[in-house]
Amino acid sequence: MRQLQVDVAVIGGGPAGLAAALAARSEGAAKVLILERNTELGGILQQCIHHGFGLHRFKEELTGPEYAQRFMDQAKETDIEVLLETMVLEITDDRTIYAVNTKTGMLEIKAKAVVLAMGCRERTRGALRIPGGRPAGVYSAGTAQRYVNIDGYMPGKKAVILGSGDIGLIMARRFTLEGAKVEAVVEVMPYAAGLTRNVVQCLEDFDIPLYLESTVIEIHGNKRIEAVTIAQVDESWNPIPGTERKIECDTLLLSVGLVPENELSSQAGVAIDPITNGPIV
Repeated sequence: MRQLQVDVAVIGGGPAGLAAALAARSEGAAKVLILERNTELGGILQQCIHHGFGLHRFKEELTGPEYAQRFMDQAKETDIEVLLETMVLEITDDRTIYAVNTKTGMLEIKAKAVVLAMGCRERTRGALRIPGGRPAGVYSAGTAQRYVNIDGYMPGKKAVILGSGDIGLIMARRFTLEGAKVEAVVEVMPYAAGLTRNVVQCLEDFDIPLYLESTVIEIHGNKRIEAVTIAQVDESWNPIPGTERKIECDTLLLSVGLVPENELSSQAGVAIDPITNGPIV
């Protein structure tokens, strides 16, 4: 087992992890280590190819990959060590980290301080308890975004998007630009969850309908999704009988919020907020 000793270990190489590592180094931490489970740094930014990043930090408008690259370039100018394809398995009370790397195997890392920057994951269909079968064609919005922007794979041709968060709105536009038809964006709240500019630029500019105070109540299809049934909801978010509407589609994207990656936080003894499921700060 390879053993390392560092001043600061940062778990997660996304924008928060990169910023934390750079800040630690600038404040005098002699040995800073970033542990990232993916094959590249940057996290979610690598698949966010739209503009809108960097205005506050770098005083110019950048795409997600450009924004991430600025951080990575700054990290390269320092002696911050980076271990990619490294999965953290355990953090002990004395800040010992056990991890596994695809090239060097098991690692034991002794750190004076540990920064948890694991980010979030998307809520899945299972968390929503939508009735119906389990056909292909149901994706989280972030997964679909990676398929289109990184892998060059178009998940479908006729889509419905549940949730009007920014990533859902952006994917409505992205699908349209790639030649797909977005039949509807469905939002349970009486207002869109994303930025107003994204509602205008991603939906209104492309004549994509937004159904507020509505939700998907059933998924239809056997091997592949064929349609969804949506309905209006009351103040308790219960479907209102008689308002059902069936929309044909071959793809359903879920943009219904994020869940903090809190397994390591809990393991390390960090207090977890029962409402957000994230660390109490």
